[in-house]
Amino acid sequence: MSVTRKELNAISRRDFLKASGLSAGGLMIGVSLPASLLGSSHGADFQPNAFVYIAKNGDTTIWCGRCEMGQGISTALPAAVADELEADWARVKVLQGDANKKYGPQATGGSNSINQMLEPMRKAGAAGREMLVAAAAQRWNLPVDQCYAKLHAVYNKVDDRSLPYADLVESASKIPEPETPELKSRDQFRYIGKPLQRHDQADMVVGARVYGADSKVPGLKYAAISHVPVLGGKVKSFDKEAAMAMPGVIDVVLVPRFERAYGSVGGVAVVADNTWTAQQALQKLKIEFEAGENGSYNTAQYKQQLVRNVEAPAKKEFEKGSLEQAFEEASVRHKATYVGGHLSHSPMEPMASLVWVQDDKCEIWASTQDPAGIQETIGAYLERRPEDITVHVMASGGAFGRKFKCDYVQEAAACSKAVGAPVQLTWSREEDTQTGYYHSCSAQHIEASVDADGKVTGWLHRAAFPAIGSTFNPEVVQPTAGDLDAVTKHPYGVENMRVESGMAKAHTRIGWYRAVYAIFYGFAINVFTDELAHAAGVDTVQFLRNIYANNKDPEQQEQATRCRGVLDKAAEMSGWGKELPANHGLGIAVHHSFHSYVAMAVHVEVKGDDITVHRVDCAVDCGLVLNPDIATSQMEGAVVMGTGLALNTEISFEDGAVVNSNFHDYPVLRNSGTPAEINVAFINQETKPTGLGEPGVPTLAPALANAIFAASGKRYRSLPMQPG
Repeated sequence: MSVTRKELNAISRRDFLKASGLSAGGLMIGVSLPASLLGSSHGADFQPNAFVYIAKNGDTTIWCGRCEMGQGISTALPAAVADELEADWARVKVLQGDANKKYGPQATGGSNSINQMLEPMRKAGAAGREMLVAAAAQRWNLPVDQCYAKLHAVYNKVDDRSLPYADLVESASKIPEPETPELKSRDQFRYIGKPLQRHDQADMVVGARVYGADSKVPGLKYAAISHVPVLGGKVKSFDKEAAMAMPGVIDVVLVPRFERAYGSVGGVAVVADNTWTAQQALQKLKIEFEAGENGSYNTAQYKQQLVRNVEAPAKKEFEKGSLEQAFEEASVRHKATYVGGHLSHSPMEPMASLVWVQDDKCEIWASTQDPAGIQETIGAYLERRPEDITVHVMASGGAFGRKFKCDYVQEAAACSKAVGAPVQLTWSREEDTQTGYYHSCSAQHIEASVDADGKVTGWLHRAAFPAIGSTFNPEVVQPTAGDLDAVTKHPYGVENMRVESGMAKAHTRIGWYRAVYAIFYGFAINVFTDELAHAAGVDTVQFLRNIYANNKDPEQQEQATRCRGVLDKAAEMSGWGKELPANHGLGIAVHHSFHSYVAMAVHVEVKGDDITVHRVDCAVDCGLVLNPDIATSQMEGAVVMGTGLALNTEISFEDGAVVNSNFHDYPVLRNSGTPAEINVAFINQETKPTGLGEPGVPTLAPALANAIFAASGKRYRSLPMQPG
């Protein structure tokens, strides 16, 4: 059911409107959120998630509770509301919702925003439409079914008269909100499934979009920080005399380690009149750090140990059938080990926030994926209730999982508290690179058997990587059974399988990175499958078709069918099997992640050590696509990001600290390396929408590796393939 007028008053409707710059009149509609989407931490069975406001002049404002970080969510979801509302998109203004329980869960990640929020927000729009139609029916003294809404107006079927929404707002606001509004059928969609310009496109073009680093308030001071370089280390000493002598420097602040998963690792910050002065003064600090227990961490040695851990028997996490028998009876057996390195999120906008800690309140402006997480962390740091922490969610200039964490906000809070003024802390690119929550490095060992009929009969999979759980609990020293679901539930349907986890203690902070574990699982499984197909003497596409066809697991039939669907589409798009020039190759990969299915075919040219990606054909099954333009951009971005992590990027540690410092030694993909042609096709759009932001990333690297093998005969089993 939708929120009632009484419940709206309970969340300070008047204050909400006042703060939003809206008049007290008009029609406000709450979005009903299923109880299943509300975590127990929210303390209620029901909370509104977003609001539609229709002013007396008919202008419409829609709040988006999820965070905009370039993925287009602040257009896609409000457009769905506008569609059901029969609103004229030209008269819709979209606002970002601040941190508030009334919006339901605001954490934006896991490619789940559309999947979770589409239906509730469609219902919000439909409720408004039905209330406006009912108001018009009352005005004309007609049955409701004799009236209908269309583009910001209500018409009647008797004489085709119309009333604009502006004329109906006041009377509509007195009509009870429907508990189960009727949703449009797909053939009635006006915006859903159609190309629609982003609501903020013009602002982005002229540089008017306000990001976290753009936030400003009167009396603002600016800060820069140098962090403890080794996880678990501390500041031993520092000399601030030279820094304090610089004009414009206000204070030097020791930021101790805050013992929470999202808290600061500790460091020293300079607060000044401007960012440049703060950064320059930071260079004059004479800081001594104490490394602590992780001071010997070396990634080159660590990955070697991971390989040893997966090439020997490890902890059994899953088993079915008889693997030994399958191996004994095999016509073909093959084994290989795959390795991947740490990755940095490296968003174009580094960590940035503005915090003003006062005696009676704390106000925050931040680029964030998790405003509730900021409330909890800063509330704990300041020993205040989370609900007393005001968080203004700013547009994020990239995030990719890094801005789920709020260490950078807690550090700004420490500076603001120290100087008694609002402080904007902006990390340098170097601090962003060297003080992260990194994607796990990993090692995976796979052995498989094929019988005389070409059927995969056995599959042994060992994986070792520092799990994300280690960031929350240091006692986690290897992947858990849940961390291995992507293997145990993979839609190959192999009847005889064993999955094991190897030891992998974390020595740095491990966090979510776009596509998360699917990156190394997708790489290992798809490259191994290509190897297995070659060992069996079968074309890779046909080999994959056979695998999916041989899957007899009743719980995996949908997965297998949809994987086969994107495989066939990508093969068709790429002209799989066509003759190519010398040194050219075509590779393919299929992966299921975040409830979506992606296949990519990559056309590559290899000359010595030079690898040129000419073309990528991408087939996607993510159910209903709300906005084809934005969805295509998402997949194109995934291809570019996937190409970069496949070829170039890796974070290395020596003596416990990150060796890389900036884009010169962590080379994210440049325009010159971008595939010349990217083609994207969406299929099977009759089903419920699933994930889109992440599923495209894991498929590129294995398809590229397979293409390189086809072109050159060289097999890459480690990422990146061209480090540096």
